[in-house]
Amino acid sequence: MKLVKHIANLGYGSRKQVQWLFREGRVTDADGEVLYADDAVPLDAVRIDGEPLDPPPGLLLMLHKPLGVTCSTKDTGRLVYDLLPPRYRLRDPLLSTVGRLDRETSGLLLLTDDGQLLHRIIAPKSRLPKVYLATLAQDLRGDEAALFAAGTLMLDGEKTPLLPAELDVLDARRARLTLHEGRYHQVRRMFAAVGNHVEALHRERVGGLTLGDLPDGQWRVLDEEDRTRLFAAS
Repeated sequence: MKLVKHIANLGYGSRKQVQWLFREGRVTDADGEVLYADDAVPLDAVRIDGEPLDPPPGLLLMLHKPLGVTCSTKDTGRLVYDLLPPRYRLRDPLLSTVGRLDRETSGLLLLTDDGQLLHRIIAPKSRLPKVYLATLAQDLRGDEAALFAAGTLMLDGEKTPLLPAELDVLDARRARLTLHEGRYHQVRRMFAAVGNHVEALHRERVGGLTLGDLPDGQWRVLDEEDRTRLFAAS
């Protein structure tokens, strides 16, 4: 792939705009030497305004999603893409969220431009554990853990029961719930099915990945070690 097309696909601009970056001398190598559009150089040696190129296609990143932010490219209000460099929204292939967290749920969100990787993460057969911390409006009854673990709970509008899920009660109104599937608003609907309401919801873990010390609203690119850790818990 020509250097101009590759840089354009990373979201730095249209091909015409990227051509202008070359003409203005803003594309250099690691030593600061100006590059030309037809130069053949390793991508990891290319700099734009002195900064290395963004990761190539196959990108996987982790975002600490704040409350009030929507997992969408077109919705009104604040979007997860507003927390990333603007060009990340223009990448080709598209950078997509791996599943969704609703506006009022915070925590660990993955994004990737690798369709096969996205499918592997969300595919039902992968059964990657997803761990949520839920704060409830009412005290737990005491039978929720057994009911969720039974694999017989049916949600309104569903035709198949939920897979067994593990509930760890922290106190009267806080619990940690581990799911092995990802149905629409599943955590909220599970607690609604037992007569409770989720007041706050935070995703702590996906597979073997946790947010660690990643601050609210911040993100980082995941490396091969992170990817191994992601699937280690499946």
